[in-house]
Formats: sequence, structure tokens, C-alpha cells
Amino acid sequence: MPDNASPDNATDTKTADTGAGGRPTEVTAAGIARLAGVGRAAVSNWRRRHADFPKPVGGTETSPAFALGDIEQWLRDQGKLAEVPLRERVWQQLVGHPAGAAAALRQAGAVLLLVRERPAAWQQLRGAADDAELTGVLPAMLDAVLASRLGPEHPVRGLTREALAPSAALVRAAGDLAAVEGAPEAYAFLLGRHLDANPRQYTLTPPGPAALMAELAALAGPLGTVLDPACGAGGLLTAAQERAGEESAADGTDGGPVTLHGQEADPDLAALTALRLALNTPDAQVRVRAADTLRADAFPQLAADAVLVHPPFNERNWGHDELAYDPRWEYGFPARTESELAWVQHALARLREGGTAVLLMPPAAASRRSGRRIRADLLRRGALRAVIALPAGAAPPNGVPLHLWVLRKPGGGPPPTPQLLVVDTAGPATGPATGAATGAATGRDKPDWQTVRATAVDAWQAFDRDGGIEEVPGVRRSLAAIDLLDDDVDLAPARHLPPPAAAGGPAELARVRDRLTATLARTTELTPRPGAGDTLPDLAATSRWPMTTVGELARSGALVLRAGGGGTRELGAGPAVLTDHDVIGGGAPSGTLPEAPASGPAEEPVLVLVGDVVVPVLGGGAIARVVDEATAGAALGRNLTVLRPDPAAVDPWFLAGFLRGTANNRQASSYASTATRLDVRRLQVPRLPLAEQRRYGQRFGDLAAFEGALRLASRLGEQLVQGLYDGLTDGSVTPD
Repeated sequence: MPDNASPDNATDTKTADTGAGGRPTEVTAAGIARLAGVGRAAVSNWRRRHADFPKPVGGTETSPAFALGDIEQWLRDQGKLAEVPLRERVWQQLVGHPAGAAAALRQAGAVLLLVRERPAAWQQLRGAADDAELTGVLPAMLDAVLASRLGPEHPVRGLTREALAPSAALVRAAGDLAAVEGAPEAYAFLLGRHLDANPRQYTLTPPGPAALMAELAALAGPLGTVLDPACGAGGLLTAAQERAGEESAADGTDGGPVTLHGQEADPDLAALTALRLALNTPDAQVRVRAADTLRADAFPQLAADAVLVHPPFNERNWGHDELAYDPRWEYGFPARTESELAWVQHALARLREGGTAVLLMPPAAASRRSGRRIRADLLRRGALRAVIALPAGAAPPNGVPLHLWVLRKPGGGPPPTPQLLVVDTAGPATGPATGAATGAATGRDKPDWQTVRATAVDAWQAFDRDGGIEEVPGVRRSLAAIDLLDDDVDLAPARHLPPPAAAGGPAELARVRDRLTATLARTTELTPRPGAGDTLPDLAATSRWPMTTVGELARSGALVLRAGGGGTRELGAGPAVLTDHDVIGGGAPSGTLPEAPASGPAEEPVLVLVGDVVVPVLGGGAIARVVDEATAGAALGRNLTVLRPDPAAVDPWFLAGFLRGTANNRQASSYASTATRLDVRRLQVPRLPLAEQRRYGQRFGDLAAFEGALRLASRLGEQLVQGLYDGLTDGSVTPD
């Protein structure tokens, strides 16, 4: 039992471990690993090594399920668990529910809303009722609180006595979890874990793009009424509520009530989202409906201040045949392949005059020929105001640079000369090709989201205020709509933004040339000689060196061995990640830790220190890198192993140098059909006195400096050559 849970609120263990009809609550190997705080491989080892490990009670041969009570008792007997945390117990009951996790989460969420809205009634019911009475009384109480909070047409259905009968233990445990953590926090944990466990079932809008979309909409005025007609898990509506709260706090006013309208075709997801919004936004009026928006619009009379949408992409079955004469197609009937333009017109139809819509769109929607007539009419009438290109990786699908379309519902006639703002945030977010100038290899990092936000917001704010904007080559520009009304009506920002000066212009190219000249001179100075003088080495002596392995050094305490790849970060925080590409290319840390799931705290990554030796384990190359001051503090990425030598026993440069030997890597590698994997523990180094190690280490350090100078010269040369090609072709450099 958690320390802060009172005995009165503690869920009875026997009851909690029993599901419907007395059946035990089941838990998978992944759930056991989470309970014990270990990896799944450890659970597999326990099953093989311990004859008394509980036998499966369900599941399949490849994914067996075990009785939670049996597992909990076995873990206690083995000293691997003191007590199952309450939140884990609730989660295991939820995923083991006979009606499925989504239905169980709907029931738990409704109970949590009851706890939040009517705590006294819940406490009285929780303390006085047995299981039959509890599940018999609950339906009426839940219907009343849901109708009061979400309206009579809410999507949280199916909470009947029969549906709740198997859920008494889950209901009690959910209420107890709310007493410990709070109802909104308890539901956020359960919903977050459910979404994390089903990533292919749900397409979520990341917090960064959601907050940006809400901010762009809020710049036009207060967000009193907000609609998301494809609300999914409610990320955009949550961002809108948070933005409205920030605006009110900044103005020193209460800002008035906010009404959040959402519609979602998936009934289960609509119910879960309605509960999320009701619990997280107590001051907002929430109205969520479960229906196909394009075919069965739930809010036909709505005139919202803002519409935020992340619509489904490339939908063919969106209702083209049934909706040919729908009044929403004010700007033209979308082709079957233009479902995104149907969502655009639906958003405009549900705005008040002057209201703002922001949609996350695939880039193809800006240029497909089948949509050119609708795009042309949106421009002529001043409805489409901005197209903002995001960097690849901003939102799923992560390999595609999505666009934001900002629209304004016309009122009182179109502007005299309609203008379109085009912005490309990819350049500022990922930076120019300055890796060569700084001596660092460019990485495959995720975009700098703060720069993305600032670039988009600053451009839209100035454009919306002034009707135009000062051009920044490669970043932003305003265009007269009439100039875009050609045969294609292509609105992709990259096609209309003048390129920035090649490599920074002639002055920057001159600086690159000077650096290249200096680097080539340094490369000449660092060029190593094969040996000192004419003395030949004693090959017989070196062949008699006593050898040891990295594994033996680790067992003796001469070094510590750690594998990379773990770790998460809180939103907006966390160190850069040293990736295998960075190590192989000699570049600065370029990766980003994944965000911690909403269902738990961030996981600590392995951080590298000065003097560590980092070795890639895939690819078959002889690479070992000694961490310097500039790289220290980075998180260790996947497919990397760090060796942390005791400086009193092993010199890091000596270690790295001998690990790079071709023969050494060959004998420590294993080969699969598609990859070569290095077993770092089998790599060999000679046993030498520390003074002799340092002598070799000095030479290996000199070789690393020479190698770095060669890499820098190569990158500077490539930048100079490409810059001159670009400059000569765009006119910024003359051939003289």
C-alpha cells in the first residue's frame, strides 16, 4: 500500500486480484516486467530458471498471461517486490477486463469524474455498498454526472448494471487511486498508458504542433468557442484550453468561459476524449459527439471562434458519393482524392465571420492538380491566409514535412487585394549547412521546436496585423493571390520563397576558403610518420605481449561497461544524444531523447563523461571515440557501448587505439545475413604498465587529431564547392 494511502482507501488485495466471475486478473510478461522494474528478458530468465514460477492461466503460447495474485506472491517470496503500486494494480485490472481495455477505461474514467464532481456521494457509496449494491447504484449516478458535465448527448455510453457487474474491483481501485493521486492525474496515467500501448490504433497530434496551432488561432482574438471535428484523443482541444488560460493569465482577467466542441468517428475514443476533457478542463463546457463528421455533422449550427483540425490524410471513403450537394462545399466540390479539402471547407463552414481555422495538412494538398480549383477560390475570396511548412518529424507521419493552413472566414466581402503568407520553418529550425564551418557533422536531429514556433508565430502575427510582411529569403514572404492563380495554383512555400544567399554570400564563402586553407596547412603539420627514425620495431616483442579482454577488465574493476539506447526526457528538456552516426562521422551529438510517456516519469539515460571510450556495435567498422569536454554530458544512443576506464589503471587513448585495430575487431565480430555485430567484451588489449600505455596513448591521440583535421578539411571543401556552384547559378558570385 502506498505510504500516502489511508487504510480506509486501500483496495483489498484479494478483491483487486480477482476479475469478472471470480476469474483472476491476468498479467502478461510485459506487465510483470513493469511491476518488478526489470526488462522482459529478466522475466523470461525467471521462467526458465525457477521451477516454482507461476504457470500461465491464459493468453497464447507466444504471449502467455499469468494470474496477478500468483505473480505478486512469487515476486514477494523472491524478494523482488514489496507491494504492487496501486496505479499498477488498477492498470492490470483494466487491461485484463473481459470487456476490453477501452471499455474498462471508459468505466474507470466515468467513476473518476464522479469522484471529481461529487466526492461526498462517492465516499458514501464507497464505504457503505457491497459489490452488488455498488454496481447497481452506480449507473444512475454516473448518467447524472455525465449528463451534467458533458450534455445529454454525451458519448460515454454502455454504463449499465450488466456492464458494470464485473467491474466492482476496478471501480473501487480507480476511486482509491483518485484519492491518492487526484482524479485528473489518475485518468491521465491510465489514458496515457492505453494510448502508449496501442500506437498503431491512434494517430496523436504531438504537444508542440498542437500548442502552435492553438497559439496561431488565439492571435486573432479570445478562444471562446473552439471546435475540433476530428478530435482523436483531444490534444488540440486541450491545447486550446491551455492557451485560453495563458491568455487570461497574461491579461489579468478570467477570459470568460470556454466551450470545447469535439467530434470523433471512433465511439470508444470519443468517450475517452470526452472524459479527458471533462476531468482536465473543469472550467470549460465540453461537448463531444461520436459520429462521422463529414457524413453526420453533430454541430451544424455552430459558429465557432476557432476550428483546429488534424484530419485523416488520404481518405478515399470520406463520403464523396453521398455528399455531392452538401452546402458546405462553398468553394467547390472536392474530388474523391481530396478529402483534406473537404475538411478545410467543413472547418470554414463552422466558423463565425472573421473566425480562424488552423489545419495540419499533408504537403500534397498544396499542389495536387485535382484540388487547384478549390485552392484558387480559397485564394480569390481571401479565405486561405497562410501556408506554413513544418520540418519533417514535427508530427506523424514523421518522414513528411507537413503544412499548417491558416484560414479566416470571410465577412463583408473579400480584402481589396487578397494576400497569402508562405513560411518555411525548416531552414531556421534545422539551421543552415554550418556543420562544416563549425567542424561538426550535421546530424539527423529533430527540429528545434522553439525556433519553429517563433518563426511561424512572428510571421503570422506581423502578416495578420499589417496585411503584408517583410520578405526573408528562404523563410517567409507574402504574395498577392492573383500571382498564384496559374494552371497549377501550387501553394507549397518552397516553390515561392527566394533562396537565401548561397552559403551566406561571397563574404561567407571567403571565410570558408580561409578556414579550408588553414585546415589544410594544419593537416600537413599533423601528418604522422610511420615510425620514429629508422629504427625497426621488435615485432617478436610485441607478439609476446600478454593480452586481456574488455570483459576481463570490466570484471576486475579496471573499467565500467554500459550499453546505450535507454532514457526519455520531459517535454522541452533533456540532453542531446550521441548517436552511432555521430561517433562514426566524428560529429557533435545530434540526436534527441524521446519524450517520456504520459503514464510515467522520465527514464534516466546513460550520460557520457570526459575520458569515456564510445564504441559502435553495429556496422563492422573499427571505430572508438574518446569523449572530450565538448561531448561530455550527452546521452548515449542506441547501438553504442561506453567503456569508462579507471584512469589509475587504463589510459583512455591507449584503450581506444587498440580497440580500433582491424584484426581485433574481426576476431570480436559476429556476422548475420544483413549486419555485423561487435561483441565489445571480446575485444583485446595488451597488459602494459600505465607509463607505456600513456606513450601509446599520446600517439593514438595525435592520430585522432589528424583524422579530425582531415574530416574538417573534407567538409569545408564540400561546402566551398557547393557554395560556389550555388552562387554562380543564382548570380550572387561572378565568374571573374
